[in-house]
Amino acid sequence: MESTTLYLAAYDIRNPRRLRKGLEVLRDYALGRQKSVFECPLEGNEPAQLLARMEQVIKPDEDRFALVRLDRRCATHTLGRGVSIELDNIFYIG
Repeated sequence: MESTTLYLAAYDIRNPRRLRKGLEVLRDYALGRQKSVFECPLEGNEPAQLLARMEQVIKPDEDRFALVRLDRRCATHTLGRGVSIELDNIFYIG
């Protein structure tokens, strides 16, 4: 079994049509979201797949997409109301 890593995915997509398409892509990977930031538990080559799919959606000269790997060794600090994620091999504070 492959290890799952938690990523944060965030976008700033200006065109409403591309925005809807980007949201559809991220729904395939994300557990939770807050506006345009998503929590994505990914394993294997899923990060590369997600990046390739988003590359098909965005216009690099107008839009932005970021995929950030969260390191379990670093402390996580959150403020406000959070939703806990139920995964065996991810430690999440929220």
